[in-house]
Amino acid sequence: MFDYPYIDPVAFSLGPLAVRWYGLMFLGGFVAAWLLARWRAGRGQGPLLPQQVDDMVFYGALGVIVGGRLGSVLFYNFGAFLADPLMLVRIWEGGMSFHGGLLGVIFGLWLLARRLGIRFLAMTDFVAPLVPVGLGLGRIGNFINGELWGKVTSAEFPLSVVYQGLPRHPSQLYQAVLEGLVLFVVLWVFSSRPRPLGAVSGLFLVAYGMFRFVVEFVRLPDAWLGYLAFGWLTMGQLLSLPMILLGSWLLWRAWRHSRDAGGAA
Repeated sequence: MFDYPYIDPVAFSLGPLAVRWYGLMFLGGFVAAWLLARWRAGRGQGPLLPQQVDDMVFYGALGVIVGGRLGSVLFYNFGAFLADPLMLVRIWEGGMSFHGGLLGVIFGLWLLARRLGIRFLAMTDFVAPLVPVGLGLGRIGNFINGELWGKVTSAEFPLSVVYQGLPRHPSQLYQAVLEGLVLFVVLWVFSSRPRPLGAVSGLFLVAYGMFRFVVEFVRLPDAWLGYLAFGWLTMGQLLSLPMILLGSWLLWRAWRHSRDAGGAA
């Protein structure tokens, strides 16, 4: 257990412009994805040429920002949106949703794959291992901002963090480790060998969905939403269930096609 170390959310200022740690984490995630993608593309791993990676990152970044904001407003703040529709464009007030960002990225990658004449699942298989670094950095940004805390726990719990006088689960750090570090290692190792089409994408969806579903048990739901059912079901869990189901179907489909073909393809 340790006390929450207050960190100024503003990393530095350039005149009237305040550069926040959370924004730097987003930038770090995009840069990491670009570097990893260029490295893999340069080694012939994946459907993209190195010079096409820049377009991939642009489409992905646009999808994260637009989809993340739309998801945050529509999934978590729809009532406030109905009362004040202009809140949708006030992104400086905060509010990003992973599940909305994922849908935005999927749509962006679909557009790019169609433009380049690349199979969509081949594109998502290439991108999936690049995502966890940004997810982990984003959760660290949540911790710096002092947001998305977990439930109050025992002072004797070794992983608890004292925030506002109470020991809490640092759910942001749990997610940083699981969705960032662990998911990155699993996907990077799994995708380092040829896999059936859709297998890497399926593993990403299942693993992220399960990690998120489990952590939600110790993470506090948004105060204006609360629990949706049973006294424990959160919006994050509800949105993760389709991910697990779709990912399981993609893994089954990849396994079936691999079996029918007599090996990985």
